[in-house]
Amino acid sequence: MVLVALQFGVHPSRSRSALTYGEIEGGDRSLAQPRECSKGNSMRHRSLLTAIAAAALLSLTLAGCSGEKAAEKLDPAEGPLAKYMSGIYAGFDEDSVIAQQNEQQELVAVCMSDEGFEYTPIDAAQYSGMMGDSGEEYGTEKWVAENGYGMVQSPEQLAAQQEESEAYVDPNQDYLESLSAGEQTAYNEALNGPQPSEEEIADGSYVDSYEAKGCYGAAFEEVNGDQPSPEDHAALYEAMGAMYETAQASPLLVKLDAEWATCMADAGYATFTKKSEPSEFIMNEMTALSETETGVDDQALAALHEKELAMAMVDYTCAEELNYDEATTKVQFELEEQFITDHKSELDALIADYEQGK
Repeated sequence: MVLVALQFGVHPSRSRSALTYGEIEGGDRSLAQPRECSKGNSMRHRSLLTAIAAAALLSLTLAGCSGEKAAEKLDPAEGPLAKYMSGIYAGFDEDSVIAQQNEQQELVAVCMSDEGFEYTPIDAAQYSGMMGDSGEEYGTEKWVAENGYGMVQSPEQLAAQQEESEAYVDPNQDYLESLSAGEQTAYNEALNGPQPSEEEIADGSYVDSYEAKGCYGAAFEEVNGDQPSPEDHAALYEAMGAMYETAQASPLLVKLDAEWATCMADAGYATFTKKSEPSEFIMNEMTALSETETGVDDQALAALHEKELAMAMVDYTCAEELNYDEATTKVQFELEEQFITDHKSELDALIADYEQGK
């Protein structure tokens, strides 16, 4: 999202028409982006830990946060590990992040002035509406019926998102375009830091750090503190990822997958054996469409969108009949409780590092 991009120093200034929906999200605008599972997830990308936890949770629940039953019983976002580490993510609501972004923007302006350039702070509130769904209905029967897995979007949905993205106003665009080509390069390097060469990336000599990210990196570090590097706790992150992967081998989930596959086959979808597969199938189909020489045409996109809606609705119905989400959440909670017991010292060290950096 733009908020995340600004937070980490990816400045959107290029050309006045460059900010299409897909570019804001980080890809081809024809490629739909899976929606976030819980309210505020789009703002929780401060560490590799969050990315692993979010991806693992999506993998564990397999179809996402679907099911009103699960919401009434166990909430995956309220698991033992999330509660144990809640201090890291305290205050990560939309309003606080917007305020944080605006504080960073003021610091960027001062830094850019020191570098000899003009810079007008960007008000983060103007694109808060681009942050996606609130999450209040995600995964309910109504949501699935309208969005499927949230991967493929109809031409009408893309057009609406394109219109929304074009409302974004970069107050620095006119100034940037008034500079010579050389000055623009210097401006962007001052703002974002010099871009690493392919050789530096290939040989591993490039060191990613706040200092290497120009004024944006300096502003982010000043506002957020000296956050620990993912490498500082790499073993813990790997263990956490392995824990969630272990869930897939749980006898309970293996049995549930078999029952779910039978239900899907009865409805005409006999090729799937695991609940993760239908959404993966749709994503692969979307990728294949995007890789054609002519690009994604509206007719093919609309057809895939309808296929997704039908498949996701059957998937949802089968999962509801089996109470699938409740079962996966129970497995998740059991694994997390054991993980906390086995890795308490490492978790406490990670939390302490983040608290020291705040």
